[in-house]
Amino acid sequence: MTVLLFGASGYLGRAADVALSERGARVVRVGRTAPREDGWVRHDLVHGSTDELLGLLRSAEPDVVVNCTGLLDGPAAELVTANVTPTAALLDAIPQAVPRARLVVLGSAAEYGKVREGDAVAEDAATNPVSAYGITKLASTLLVRDAVAAGRLDAVALRVFNPIGPGLPAGTVLGRAAERMRAAVREGSDVTLGPLGSYRDFVDVTDVAAAIADAALAPEVREPVLNVGSGQAVAVRQVVAMLAEVAGFRGEVRETAPVQSRSGAVTWIAADTTLARRALGWSPHHDLTASVRALWQN
Repeated sequence: MTVLLFGASGYLGRAADVALSERGARVVRVGRTAPREDGWVRHDLVHGSTDELLGLLRSAEPDVVVNCTGLLDGPAAELVTANVTPTAALLDAIPQAVPRARLVVLGSAAEYGKVREGDAVAEDAATNPVSAYGITKLASTLLVRDAVAAGRLDAVALRVFNPIGPGLPAGTVLGRAAERMRAAVREGSDVTLGPLGSYRDFVDVTDVAAAIADAALAPEVREPVLNVGSGQAVAVRQVVAMLAEVAGFRGEVRETAPVQSRSGAVTWIAADTTLARRALGWSPHHDLTASVRALWQN
């Protein structure tokens, strides 16, 4: 199996590369600033031309295309460009260049918006995103769902909840907490974060990568949208406390920074992963303590 992996140098892309390679896939890694070495190709899904993308697809002849590119924060126009345009470009190009190839894209729990507290959210739940990020990720997922329903190609969108592990970006609450805690440990200072009272579903990045590999390499995937999460809602404050314990941080964690607009309105969320288990045989295997430890040891 040949897998064309866009965003291979990013947080989720690197983990997906490892998971796919370990299963024997031939991974062709693609990035805007890809190194000039074997196994890598330079291409910009946002600014590259249609002809360039068609040429790349035809030359690589992939069995599967995986897109791990995307943007967490920024102006609405930039989020649309980063999160919607690449999906649209691939949905247009794949049927022309490699019509038998499967497309795997990454969605987000932010597509759901506010959900009823205590109930794990399933793929058929209402989607009411509360941020530009969530709106753009939902637009990407809807494009995939529409293309599959129309029979234009084989594709699936994985709605990834809150990934955690080594290399977690500072744009996420735990990535930000780890970054500031490292500085505080060095300087002997306290840490200031936003409110930590919300509950999130944290899933190990290795488990996310396994879901990507499962979706890419399965003989068939009958569901166009699948949740990828731990199935458990955990207080962010509790996870930050776990991080502080692992780090040996004895200072104060102040919750006085502004609320993050991307997810501040969502107070509770957890994934129902029943469909992913049925469709892919996938389930998470890493516990949160080990994931927090791996995040800090990075």
